[in-house]
Amino acid sequence: MLKMRLTDFDPGKIASSGQCFRMKEIAYGTHEVIAGSRYLRIGRGCTDGSFIFSCSQKEMDSFWKNYFDFDTDYGEIRRSVDPSDHYLKGAVQAGSGIRILRQDLFETIISFIITQQNNIPRIRGIIERLCMKYGRYIPEEKNRPAYFAFPEAGALAEAGIQDLEEIGLGYRAKYIRKSAQQIEGGEIVLDEIASLGYDEAKKRLLGLYGVGTKVAECICLFARHDADAFPVDVHIRRMLAEHYPDGFPFSRYRGYAGILQQYIFYRELEA
Repeated sequence: MLKMRLTDFDPGKIASSGQCFRMKEIAYGTHEVIAGSRYLRIGRGCTDGSFIFSCSQKEMDSFWKNYFDFDTDYGEIRRSVDPSDHYLKGAVQAGSGIRILRQDLFETIISFIITQQNNIPRIRGIIERLCMKYGRYIPEEKNRPAYFAFPEAGALAEAGIQDLEEIGLGYRAKYIRKSAQQIEGGEIVLDEIASLGYDEAKKRLLGLYGVGTKVAECICLFARHDADAFPVDVHIRRMLAEHYPDGFPFSRYRGYAGILQQYIFYRELEA
């Protein structure tokens, strides 16, 4: 167990912010995260504002510190918001504690293909069934439950369309299998995508079957951590029309507009 005092970290808000789907509250004030094949439990300290992580300092330094983007000063980002922009000021206040996770590229691709025309509770259920059917079983250990890792590309590339449809994927089943086949077969090379600049990476991602602009931008933001990526879904489109009819001030927030987008998205979901 590892105890850390942290600012700008709220697991509950992160879990419900729409950027990840295997992070959830399992008891009051306690969350679990499954990232790929890794498991973490996060609890609140008693009174000092600290958090208790079910990992060693070595695991924190080698994986979770980067995953939660602990080296970025989110307070500085919030303080940079134009004080006359009352909507955005309210959004960053409402979303205080959200951090943009650095998730696995393949898991993010598959997860956000599933998000199309979908809602968060249903997405969570589909992903859990996908993991149970195609992911590696990781048995229980002391102080940790059994769970399933996220499936690898090879397993999904070989999956039957009907089997995928039966876990709730519907028309997305063909997108999942074909994209996994493109990756497993080497048509799309994830290591190359990880090393490219934002614009070229987004272009490559659009080559995946079933990946459109919004999904590609989500993948860039939540896996590659391209903080200029600004996914626009129905919530963001409605917000832009209402609060920024002349356009969002991207030039002012160059380099972190995507982080602001996540605060905005969280506020819109809560509203």
